Amino acid sequence: MKRLHDKVAIITGAAGGMGAAMAKLFAAEGANVMATDIQGEKLSEWVDEAKKVGVPIAHMAHDVASENEWQQVVARTLALYGHIDILINNAGIYPAGATTENTTKEQWDRVIAINLTGPFLGSKLCIPHMKANGGSIVNISSIAGLVGGNGPAYTSSKGGLRLLTKDLAVELAKYNIRVNSIHPGGVLTPMTEAIVSMEGGDEIVKNMCPMGRIGNVMEVAYGALYLASAEATYTTGAELVIDGGLVSR
Repeated sequence: MKRLHDKVAIITGAAGGMGAAMAKLFAAEGANVMATDIQGEKLSEWVDEAKKVGVPIAHMAHDVASENEWQQVVARTLALYGHIDILINNAGIYPAGATTENTTKEQWDRVIAINLTGPFLGSKLCIPHMKANGGSIVNISSIAGLVGGNGPAYTSSKGGLRLLTKDLAVELAKYNIRVNSIHPGGVLTPMTEAIVSMEGGDEIVKNMCPMGRIGNVMEVAYGALYLASAEATYTTGAELVIDGGLVSR
């Protein structure tokens, strides 16, 4: 039997990168997937292609900072599949080169809204539909949630997401709802391509990592699959670091 047979998963930030990889992998493992992203057109392009090769995935345009849009996503998922078992809070933004002095309040608010408030809203609205049968929430944080040096708003949002994960894990354990975080290091995604493509950027990333290479999205997707599956039934409040050893130094 497939690892997510008959499970229903909402995956945000799925227009590309890690979100798209997780959506495809989860569907291949038997899940009914609702993929969402604020980039609705980009999302629909790959979803439509997936359907042509027999991988049906539902999708919606979705701003995770909007409580109203979260309500619509949850309602649509329930209308299609009847229940919700898995929530992957993956959507996020990274303002490259940000410092405290050059970060405006508007930029700060937007990063916090997407990277931290979004997962809070998604969890809040999905929890009532997981209580009866349990479930799994996986928050995609970052090594920036463990160490500094990635800009004030991004680091604060990912650190906050790390501790939101732990608070939810404690609160929801009695309902058999497991809540864990993943902390990727350098992974090649549309969000990090700009950094890697900078002059010397690829070498900088490689030299930072003891394994000497940048990660790929499937390496993170398989981590999320484990946490979402029945293989992780005794795992909650955990931090899964997928960074090639970067923060071990």
